[in-house]
Amino acid sequence: VICGPPATGKTKLGVALAQRLGGEVVSADSMQVYRDMAIGTARPTPEEMAGVPHHMMGVVDPRENYSVARYVQEATAWVEDILRRGKQPILVGGTGLYIDGLCQGRTYSDFQPASGLRQALQARVQSQGLAVLWQELEQVDPQRAARLHLADEKRIIRALEVWHETGETITEHDRRTAALPPRYEAARIGLTFADRADMWARIDRRVDQMLAAGLVEEVEGLLASGVPERCTAMQAI
Repeated sequence: VICGPPATGKTKLGVALAQRLGGEVVSADSMQVYRDMAIGTARPTPEEMAGVPHHMMGVVDPRENYSVARYVQEATAWVEDILRRGKQPILVGGTGLYIDGLCQGRTYSDFQPASGLRQALQARVQSQGLAVLWQELEQVDPQRAARLHLADEKRIIRALEVWHETGETITEHDRRTAALPPRYEAARIGLTFADRADMWARIDRRVDQMLAAGLVEEVEGLLASGVPERCTAMQAI
């Protein structure tokens, strides 16, 4: 596992290790999974990949609200495939939730869009207010409610979804899965800068390069294609 903040050289080290160890890279970046967002998410170019296979990049429509549950399922399939072929999987990215979920082998309560439950809860937020739903969550899962801000609509709704669909609270689910042994024993390499000012300067240069490469046009293209401004993909920094 190679992890760390932006612009610390994760991509370059991942490629170098893959070449040295006979490996393939599995991305652990919650935004690089989306298609048509290569510039804004700093997705490696073919030249930067240097012939090393990279997986879990540009595989999701930006209109979709991708989840850690889907990531763990799909990325684990790639890790297992790489291992079966006698290669070394190298997990590279800055999304700690994705890295931990994959390495631990966590399971997640599946959301069933066809059930209509999320839409019903969202409608209740509009008609009754979010505080009513938070109070309902406090009754069934006081520990999770205490951790959530009263304005955190997304997580409050998610916690109620899990309760209504499975009969198990998120707190119970997390406690049970955390007790399981990890699926993979990973060597973790965390990259950073001795002087954070160097990292900020490097990120500043990266933004300039993104703009020169067509970042504005990329975003305009996403909006013109119908990608909603408020969807998960468009929350990328």
